[in-house]
Amino acid sequence: MSEQRRPAVFRLDDPHVAISDVDAPLRSRGRSDIVIQPEPEAALPAEILAPPARKRFRWGTVFWSALGGLVSMGASLSVWKLVEDLFARNEWLGWLGFVLAVVAAFALLVIVVRESIGLMRLAAVETLRERAVAILASDDRDAGRSLIGDLIAFARKVPRLARGRVALESHGQDIIDGADLVRLAERELLPDLDAEARQLVADASKRVSVVTAVSPRAAVDMLFVLYTAVRLIRRLAELYGGRPGWLGMIRLVRETITHLAVTGGMAAGDSIVQQMLGHGVAAKLSAKLGEGVLNGLLTARLGLAAIDVVRPLPFTALPRPTMTDVASGFVRRREAKDEDV
Repeated sequence: MSEQRRPAVFRLDDPHVAISDVDAPLRSRGRSDIVIQPEPEAALPAEILAPPARKRFRWGTVFWSALGGLVSMGASLSVWKLVEDLFARNEWLGWLGFVLAVVAAFALLVIVVRESIGLMRLAAVETLRERAVAILASDDRDAGRSLIGDLIAFARKVPRLARGRVALESHGQDIIDGADLVRLAERELLPDLDAEARQLVADASKRVSVVTAVSPRAAVDMLFVLYTAVRLIRRLAELYGGRPGWLGMIRLVRETITHLAVTGGMAAGDSIVQQMLGHGVAAKLSAKLGEGVLNGLLTARLGLAAIDVVRPLPFTALPRPTMTDVASGFVRRREAKDEDV
């Protein structure tokens, strides 16, 4: 049985301390000598040492860009040829066509600028939310103060946030951690907007529920649900300061659907759906009325997902709205109507 050495303190430059190689056998020169043998370093797995994947060249982007350029050139040449033909036929017709072409080009330029501004505004909201998530994880005070400054500048564009902006500015020099600054900004700026957003989602859900319950055609139901969903997403984005254009709306709808797919929002696992199925409401209601209720629930889920997408800060200090908050009211009213019948 080997002798166990008691804990001791020594210096590496002590003549009685020897450092042995990793592969050499551990040998002591005497009872008073101390022999140190370094442990071998563990080899990294091959997967970690693998080089990153190379970025592929996007030929699809090149194709659509080139095709769009050709279409634009063809349309411009066609308009120019039309103006020349009008001048050849009659001078005043040519000037009229030229003026109309200039007006159309100016209107197109304005539309492009507005769409670009809308996309930039949506990108700014998304950047604020990503920075807030990072600050909540790192608790960086300097990054939190920088985010507060950007939020104050962003809140100046929304008149209804004036009171919260002033209250947030009063805490600008306080010694507060980064994560607490994010929670403070959420409590000062977003409670009223969240309440109005929940009301917008609830109203849209009730509207879809009523219209699809009395509509005689399935095509009308689909068109109305689509129109209500797009309108709801736009109003939520405008509420939180987004104000998107048509391209921005396409992006928002895509991100909202992606958020639903990632978070499993379409699954019927929420308490309000369980309450409906547990109480047998679907069996009591007529088929058309039950379809209206389910369409309303799906609209509510879409609205809640849109709130997460368009909100400039994640839900941390304030409670996240749930299906029970926005849908329980009209479900109870549907049950009361069915009992009266």
